[in-house]
Amino acid sequence: MKLLLTSAGIKNRSIHAALLDLLGKPIPECNALCIPTAIYALPGGPLMAWRFISGQEPQCPMCELGWKSMGVLELTALPSLKQETWLPTVQAADVLLVNGGDPLYLCYWMRQSGLADLLPSLDIVYVGLSAGSMIMTPRIGQFFVEWTSPVGGGDETLGVVDFSIFPHLD
Repeated sequence: MKLLLTSAGIKNRSIHAALLDLLGKPIPECNALCIPTAIYALPGGPLMAWRFISGQEPQCPMCELGWKSMGVLELTALPSLKQETWLPTVQAADVLLVNGGDPLYLCYWMRQSGLADLLPSLDIVYVGLSAGSMIMTPRIGQFFVEWTSPVGGGDETLGVVDFSIFPHLD
């Protein structure tokens, strides 16, 4: 897995160039899966999820970049499905586009779905936007704790990287 952790998506030329470098091919040749899950924990989440999925987020471009194909991977649905139903789609994707929203809600569903355990073994580019980036850190910090997991509180996240992220600073 390759990581591109952003505050606001593919927002400028240097981030776009980094994405192309990680993909190793042009965006129109890549299959993408978007993960809107984190946004549902915020007020107005369903509308914001639709805008993300449909590429209606010009301030935080991700899904509107001209991908060969675009699918939706809703993490809250995965625990109710057999892994063999959804895993081949994930394995066939070139990129995961992980939306912002509530980082602890996203982290909870990453774990519950089983995707968190699979990520290190996937040959895929993971592009995080805000909370989608934050969950790759060991902790998010109490400033960002809003949602409380049913399995306990705290600010622990996946710990894939060994640094913290404070998105949208200033």
